[in-house]
Amino acid sequence: MKQLLIILFSAGIFSVSAQNASLIKRLDGSTISADSLTNAIKTFMSKGNVKGIGITVFNSKKPVFMKTFGYSNVEKQKELQTNTNLYGASLSKAVFAVLVLKLVEEGVITLDKPLQSYLPKPIYEYEHKVWHEDFTELKSDPRYTKITARMCLDHTTGFPNWRWFESDEKLRIKFEPGTRYSYSGEGLTYLQVVLEKITGKPLEELAQEKVFKPLGMTNSSYKWQDKFEKDYAYGYEHDNSLQEKDKDNAPRGAGTLETTLEDYSKFLSALLSKKLLKEKSYKEMFSPQIRIHSRTQFGPGAVEDGNWNDNIQLSYGLGWGILQSPYGIGAFKEGQGSGFQNYGIIFPEKGIGMLIMSNSYNTDSIIKYLLETGIKDTFTPWQWDQYIPYDKK
Repeated sequence: MKQLLIILFSAGIFSVSAQNASLIKRLDGSTISADSLTNAIKTFMSKGNVKGIGITVFNSKKPVFMKTFGYSNVEKQKELQTNTNLYGASLSKAVFAVLVLKLVEEGVITLDKPLQSYLPKPIYEYEHKVWHEDFTELKSDPRYTKITARMCLDHTTGFPNWRWFESDEKLRIKFEPGTRYSYSGEGLTYLQVVLEKITGKPLEELAQEKVFKPLGMTNSSYKWQDKFEKDYAYGYEHDNSLQEKDKDNAPRGAGTLETTLEDYSKFLSALLSKKLLKEKSYKEMFSPQIRIHSRTQFGPGAVEDGNWNDNIQLSYGLGWGILQSPYGIGAFKEGQGSGFQNYGIIFPEKGIGMLIMSNSYNTDSIIKYLLETGIKDTFTPWQWDQYIPYDKK
């Protein structure tokens, strides 16, 4: 019996060692071992003062590395796990885009028919229960009747990101719809509200039915669930102060996703494997819809045009940022809010990708190095995203 236990123990050590020593393929054909990547992540976390992070790397369209580091609750020294609830922030939008394209496939809507034309009365005449359903300000601007689902998904509606960023906190159209890229959560929310009225179903029901349940994303939701209470992460500011957890958001496809590293990895793997949607939909989603010429995505640089990212032909698809690389297109999506910092990118033609989910704003200072080390992604527009590395600030 003692000898058998030794054999089993040795086999266990060998299994773990083999896993840590397994090689991860990168975009340029080079490899890195899992334990080398693990050590690099720990080093970057220390230099960037990151409190908690989860990383998944995809090879051949599936996860080959999935690990968490640090804490979900620093004060209680509670370790972050792959199934710990994390705030997805704008990773929500990528899931919502898939949901919309599923409804397009089912004939519920088309991408290019003005959304107002699906409704029996003007959107601003409907009663609203929550603030994001209030479109009364559009009554004086008929340009809203031109807005299509495509414009909402590629961020060309003309709406601001959120109305509360306006000096009077009122929703308005700031430029002719369809003419310019300008990131807008309001645009996707407008599309969501129209879909809810067309289908008679709330966002959460649609998402569970069309995306979460088919992919086995059992710990994902657009609203807070009681089951998340047992293990969820707090977000941390750049100064490492703790953010109070927001649990009472009304479901919004633009930004209220609650998920886990495991669940969102299932989502990205499904995209790489082309599950859920038809080939035509994937082609549409990952095709450049509009070129982006702004210096940065947000702030004053968002209206400052130039050739900063012409080398990667920076564009927007449907729900995803799109870049061109020697390895085919890269489709990426960021997500930031309430102390959480997330980033995911996939290269469909190579079957390679990387997901970064963190409960620390300081992760913006190591995203560039994580991507370069993990998959040799030197194409992500980190300056446009304002992911300034810790040693370049």
